[in-house]
Amino acid sequence: MTTTNDRHARNPNGINVADALTIARLYQDTRERILTVVGPDDWSTAVPACPGWSVRDVVAHLAGVAEDWVSGLRSRPPNDAETAAQVARFDGRDVDSIVAAWNSTAAQLDKLAANDGVKAPLADIVVHEHDIRGAIAQPGHRDSAAVTCASDQLLSALQPPTPLLVTVEDAEYHCGPDGSPEMQLRTTRFEALRWRTGRRSPSQLAAMDWSADPTPVLDHLYLFGPADADIVE
Repeated sequence: MTTTNDRHARNPNGINVADALTIARLYQDTRERILTVVGPDDWSTAVPACPGWSVRDVVAHLAGVAEDWVSGLRSRPPNDAETAAQVARFDGRDVDSIVAAWNSTAAQLDKLAANDGVKAPLADIVVHEHDIRGAIAQPGHRDSAAVTCASDQLLSALQPPTPLLVTVEDAEYHCGPDGSPEMQLRTTRFEALRWRTGRRSPSQLAAMDWSADPTPVLDHLYLFGPADADIVE
């Protein structure tokens, strides 16, 4: 496990891998939580945050993302067609087979982090952990280090067309072009994780704690979505 003392660790090729190692550990911690929280009767449960998918489908997607990451096919989130193909890849396979495939590929993500500084797809797995938790009514770990790291990634990449200050419980993010006045949004890291990835509806986005009319920035808040209906967690 990476510690603060490893911050300047480098592999033999001189690549700073501390961040990649940290993200790899957070990925594995999240994966272990998912496989622990999902019970034998949960695999066929529908996941409201992922319309049309069951818990099994979400895990198949996560296994497919890991396979694609290791093979070098993906360095970005997949589009809808690619995501569907990841799930379809595991058609006809039972849950044990899907989990075994994911376990094997996840171990390779650790090697990529250590040897090449390749960062595991953390935000994707963290979002889906909470999709699954919502589906099976097992909320928890909303203040995990993985949520902190994933929300930081997502908020740092937020680029609205007008200046926006996003304040979470432990940080501020100045997003968009320089200038003033900045519109302000007060939120939490967990909520930012959810609305940035389309787990909130337009009405939920508009009802957040804004300093002014958010209409100019609403369509720029999310990478996917937004949700067609309110998602209450």
